[in-house]
Amino acid sequence: MSARAAAATTALPPVTALGDPAAEAAIGAACRILHLPTIAAQTNPIAAAAVRERLSHKAFLAEVLTAECDDRDARRRIRRVLEAKFPRNKRLEDLDLTGLTGLPPATLAHLAGGTWIDAGEPVVLLGDSGTGKTHLLIGIGTAAAEAGRRVRYTTTAALVNELVEAADDKQLSRVVARYARLDLLCLDEVGYVHLDPRGAELLFQIITAREEKASIACASNAPFSEWGRTFTDPRLAAAVVDRLTFHAHIIQTGADSYRLRTTRAATTNKPKQKTATP
Repeated sequence: MSARAAAATTALPPVTALGDPAAEAAIGAACRILHLPTIAAQTNPIAAAAVRERLSHKAFLAEVLTAECDDRDARRRIRRVLEAKFPRNKRLEDLDLTGLTGLPPATLAHLAGGTWIDAGEPVVLLGDSGTGKTHLLIGIGTAAAEAGRRVRYTTTAALVNELVEAADDKQLSRVVARYARLDLLCLDEVGYVHLDPRGAELLFQIITAREEKASIACASNAPFSEWGRTFTDPRLAAAVVDRLTFHAHIIQTGADSYRLRTTRAATTNKPKQKTATP
């Protein structure tokens, strides 16, 4: 026997013949040390199935490891969605496309796929209140988070307030860097509130830090021509529009309010009460 073969033989760990109780205790202890909760919980059911299906030892090991990986991936998706801080649960598949003529199925599928995020391309949703902008914005963000991307949802006013407080506490660079590391920033309610010059400049820093490197998806009820009212300085407004529209996917959600449409439909379909004859 060669020296290499002898070394390989001696390197093999000894195999101990454990009974089932001792084996279960050893598996539980190892799983706690290695942080493998799914294997700890699923070993017995999978072992029973392996006996029934006459699986090999390798096939059984593959089953328990796959279960751990699948469960870990599911937990990661849930964690990413929670970290995004969405105000409500909204999914793209639940979006009512009836009034969204500016969003063909192919475009919706492209947004759900997320390749535009990897390319650092912006998405801009424009339309009146109640036309599905926020639903679409949260749905896009949720799909991205479930795919493992780092996502954060915030309104324009909340972000500006956070930046002002960070600047006052001399923590602005840290906060800007944190937002720059996101794969997708979902910025809602652009144009809903007027920003003072300081707030507008701080928001511009966030947009500039992400330019052509990381995506921003934003929603606004105002056309680009009216953004000057929000950012007060026309030159700053033009710079913001320029950065958010370069290689952007611009989607018009229209003026037909989903909420108003739903209310009208409910009123029309409501059965009329019969008037009692005196």
